[in-house]
Amino acid sequence: MSIDVYNPATEEVIGSVPETDSVDPAVAAARAALGPWSALPRAERAAHLAALRDLLVAHADELAGIITAEMGAPLAIARKVQVGLPIAVLSSMVDLLNRDECEERIGNSLVVRDPVGVVAAITPWNYPLHQTVAKLAPALAAGNTVVHKPSEVAPLSALRLAELVREAGLPSGVYNLVTGYGDPTGAALAGHAGVDLVSFTGSTGAGRTVAALAASHLARVSLELGGKSANVILPDADLAAAVKVGIGNCYLNSGQTCTAWTRLLVHESQHDEVVDLAVAAASKYTVGDPTDPATRLGPLASAAQRDRVRSYIARGVADGARMALGDGSVPDVGYYVAPVVFADVDPASVIAQEEIFGPVLSIIRYRDEDDAVRIANGTPYGLAGSVWSGSPERALAVARRLRTGQVDVNGGSFNPLAPFGGIGDSGYGRELGVHGFEEFTSVKAIQL
Repeated sequence: MSIDVYNPATEEVIGSVPETDSVDPAVAAARAALGPWSALPRAERAAHLAALRDLLVAHADELAGIITAEMGAPLAIARKVQVGLPIAVLSSMVDLLNRDECEERIGNSLVVRDPVGVVAAITPWNYPLHQTVAKLAPALAAGNTVVHKPSEVAPLSALRLAELVREAGLPSGVYNLVTGYGDPTGAALAGHAGVDLVSFTGSTGAGRTVAALAASHLARVSLELGGKSANVILPDADLAAAVKVGIGNCYLNSGQTCTAWTRLLVHESQHDEVVDLAVAAASKYTVGDPTDPATRLGPLASAAQRDRVRSYIARGVADGARMALGDGSVPDVGYYVAPVVFADVDPASVIAQEEIFGPVLSIIRYRDEDDAVRIANGTPYGLAGSVWSGSPERALAVARRLRTGQVDVNGGSFNPLAPFGGIGDSGYGRELGVHGFEEFTSVKAIQL
C-alpha cells in the first residue's frame, strides 16, 4: 500500500510513500545501533552532525523546493525558515558537543547524563524538516538512536533527509525512517516496547493519545502541541510596529504555526485604531502560487485543513465577531484561504479559544493590564506570546505574568538556543539548545 502526496497549490499528486507494515524492523535496527553510537566520543558524533549540516547547506534550495511543493510554504519562507532553522539547530548541537562535557558533583556523587535509548520522533506537516531536525539533532548528539515517522501529508522532505543522512556517513540504524498514517503506524511506534522516549509534535488530541500509548510501557514522552498565543499591546506601545510584526507572526506559514500570535489584545480605547492598522497590514499579504516571489500566503497544506479553517471563519461570524477583513480572492485551484481579521471578538468565543491553524486573527479588547493578563492566560494553551510597551521594564513585568513557554518582548527575535515548549494543552518537555539536548538524556548518580 502507498500513500499519495499532493501539491496543495495545484492539487496534483507529486509523489507517494509506502504505508509501513510494521515498525518492528526499524526499532530493532535502532536498538542494534544504540550501543556503538552512544559509545562514540562526543567529537565523533559532532563530526557526523556537522557533515549532515553541511549537506543541508549544500542542498538548501532543493530542500526548500521540496517543502514548497509538499506543503505550500512560499519559497522565501521555505528557504529562510523551513530550511534555515534546521541548519541552525544542527550547528548548535555541533557546538555543544565540541565543548567539554559538564559533569556535576554533589557531595560524594558524580552526576552524569546518559542517552535515554531508542527515540521515536513523530513529526507534523507544517514545518516538516525543522520539526524533524529539532528532535533528531539533539537526540543523536546525546547518543540516542532514532525511529522517525513524518506526517503522511508532507513526507517527501523526510525521504530526502534520510538520503542525506546516509550520504553524511552516519552508521546504519542510527536514523530510521518509517512512513504511514498516524494510526496505525504512529500509534504502533508510540506504543512499541522497544522505544524508550517518544518525542511528538502535533495536535493536543493526538498528543494525549501518544502519551497514553507510551504509558503502556512507561516510555518517557515529550509533547509539543497546539497554541493560542496572545499578542498583548499595552497602551504606551508603538502601535504601528506592534501590529505590523503581530500580523507577520500570525500569518507566518499561512498561519500554520503553533506559536502564531492569533489573539491580538488591545486596550479598549485603542481597539478601532488597531483594527484599521491590522486591516491595512493584512491587506498586503498576497495569496497565490508559493513559487511566485510576490506571494506572501501560500495554500494551506491540505483540503481538510482548508475546510477546517473555513469552518472556524464561519463560526466566528455566526458567533458575532465582526469580520474587518475577509472574503478576499484566492486562486480557483489549490487549498487557499484569504487573510482574515476579526474585530470585537469575545475572549470566550470559539475562535478565541481554539487553535485554527490558518491566517485568522482575532482582535480582543481589554480594560486594564490585569484584564489583559487574565485574557491572555484564559485559554487551555500556553506555548508562546508577546508583549509590547514603550517601557521595556513594564513589558517584561507583564511577560513574567503570562503562563506560557515563551514570550517575545517588543518583537524580540526567535532564539534557536533557547528552550522551546509549552504548558497546559500545549504539552510538556523542551526542545532546542542545552535544554533540548538534556530532554534526550537520563540522569545517573555515581557515588564515589
